Amino acid sequence: MNIKVVIFDWDGTIVDSIEHIASSLHQAAAELGFPTLEKAAYRNIIGLGMVDALKTLYPAATDLDIDRIRDAYSHYFFAKEATPQQIFSGMTDVIIDLRTAGKGRAVATGKSRRGLDRALQSSGLHSHFDVTRCADETRSKPHPAMLEEILRFYHISPAEAVMIGDTTFDLEMAQRIGMPSIGVRWGSHDDESLGRFAPRSIVGSVDELRRELGL
Repeated sequence: MNIKVVIFDWDGTIVDSIEHIASSLHQAAAELGFPTLEKAAYRNIIGLGMVDALKTLYPAATDLDIDRIRDAYSHYFFAKEATPQQIFSGMTDVIIDLRTAGKGRAVATGKSRRGLDRALQSSGLHSHFDVTRCADETRSKPHPAMLEEILRFYHISPAEAVMIGDTTFDLEMAQRIGMPSIGVRWGSHDDESLGRFAPRSIVGSVDELRRELGL
């Protein structure tokens, strides 16, 4: 691919955190007396900003309810830090090799700024990205605001970047502004769901991703 910048989602794309997020949401809901849903329901909203995710899961929840669930979720989630062992095998090398090849590296995530900064530090990846955008400092996916902000940072067009993610929210976000995308199979959403947003490809391994990126 003749691109200048590679933009990554975080949870479920770089880091194997889907089950931990789903479990933390489940525990938070149970603690506060909200209906506990199937794990698939929690997995399905990963990628959205937390407020949008909780409103999707619990549409009758008040703003106060949302705040309470967020606080309880944070308690459970941050009890376990992201570590190098939780990074999908080979992904660190992909990011390093992109840097060596002179490609820009960015993150566009539904995480909060606090959550991403902690994850970047504890995973050891904090120095490998030029710019990052989080859902609590701009619009939540699938709105393309965070991609537009990243493009402005690099002074490039959508066609000069690629979005890599494991959810429909990632791929729809890219599609809305005409940015190429690549779906990955090791995260939240299945091929059929990802395929609705016309990714360049859907890869099932890090080696396949490397080939798509010309590494």
